[in-house]
This record gives sequence, C-alpha cells and structure tokens, in this order.
Amino acid sequence: MKSLNFKQSGVLSLPHNTANIFSVLIGSLFIAVLAQISIPIPFSPVPITGQTIGVVLLGGLLGSKIASLAVLAYLFEGAMGLPVFANMQSGPHILIGPTGGYLWGFVIAAFLTGYITEKGLTNTPISSFLTCLFSTTLILIIGTGYLALFGLGLEKALIAGFYPFLIGDVIKSSICAMIIAYSRKSS
Repeated sequence: MKSLNFKQSGVLSLPHNTANIFSVLIGSLFIAVLAQISIPIPFSPVPITGQTIGVVLLGGLLGSKIASLAVLAYLFEGAMGLPVFANMQSGPHILIGPTGGYLWGFVIAAFLTGYITEKGLTNTPISSFLTCLFSTTLILIIGTGYLALFGLGLEKALIAGFYPFLIGDVIKSSICAMIIAYSRKSS
C-alpha cells in the first residue's frame, strides 16, 4: 500500500482505494446534509428534499460505481440508526416505509447518471440537463410505483408522490446539469 505523500504541486495525494473510501463517505454525508433540506407536503407522506441533488451530482461527479456506493452507504447509515434521512430520521423502517421506493431509486439514479457521464454524454449543458432530468424522473417513477404498491393505488400515488415534484425536479436538474457540465469542461 502506498503511503500518503505530497506531490510537487503541494496537493495531498492519497492511494486510489483510500480516495475512493473517502469519496464514498463524503458522498453519503453530502446526501445526508441535503436530506435535511426538507419541505413537507400536507397531502403526501413524501417531503420535498435536497437529496435528489446530492444523488445526481454524485453520479455526475464521482461516476457510476463510487456514486452508487455512496448512496448505498447513506442507506446503510440510516438503517443502522444514524439520523441521515429527511428530518433527522433513521431506522430500517424508513427503507420499507412510504418513501422507501424513492430511497432505493437513488441507487439506480446515481449509477445511471454516473454511467451516462462516463460515456461522455453530459459534456454540454443540454445533454447534462437531459441526463439529470432522466435520473430525477426515474427516482419519481420508482418512488411513485412503490407508493402505489404501498397501498395508495396508482392515481393517489401520482397525486401524492409524482406530480408535486415535477417542477422541483426540473429546477434540481438544471442546477445539477450546470455543475456537471462545468466540471466536465474544467477537467
């Protein structure tokens, strides 16, 4: 195993595996912090949160594997009792409760955003936006489908878990797309 060292530029260099572990942990913390930006919707068990921004950004910035691992670490941390879910909630019951489908959808969205980015398809603002919108919409579809199966039925699930989030997802996707596209131009 390599030891920590300073490159000639003075920037700390970490062994690849150590850097990946830090990326996963910092990524999971990033999602946890954004989860606390939470706005309840009176007619829905699903709040508006900043988690989606974190998930999509991680996919675009860290790539499919590391971003997916960061989301899985986030879910594991919450299941083990760390208050990382929206409104400082925790516990395995959250992963199977009404919002469980959205949380599990985060893993798929992070992977897909990362995969599409790795293929070089997020280099322009438009392609980056479309990728982010696809990923956020996928989270909504998975979450709404689960909500429908959870006992609401499809029509009520769409009203409570899909339609209210569409405008926010366009806004979140725009923010993520700008950051991802800019980071691709800079690298």
